[in-house]
Amino acid sequence: MNCWNCAAKIEVVTGGRIGFRDECPGCGRALHSCRNCGFYDEAYNNGCREPMAERVVDKERFNFCEYFIPGDASARPQAKAKGGAQDKLEALFKKKS
Repeated sequence: MNCWNCAAKIEVVTGGRIGFRDECPGCGRALHSCRNCGFYDEAYNNGCREPMAERVVDKERFNFCEYFIPGDASARPQAKAKGGAQDKLEALFKKKS
């Protein structure tokens, strides 16, 4: 798997587990977090494709979710930056001085 923050390659032995408090050797961020989970998907309710998982507010911090499976964060699309349409909408509804 790759770290969601720095994309460092993390070796996970088949059948191995990521500990609840394991950190990325590259950047020190949480490995057992929603952003590194194979179920993480912002399009789903609570950002998770696992319907039985409890809600986690901060997706970038350590959590104790039992449904965690190592995912490939580098394969996921990054959050979209403001684009032309969003800027046009904001300009349209902006208060005029």
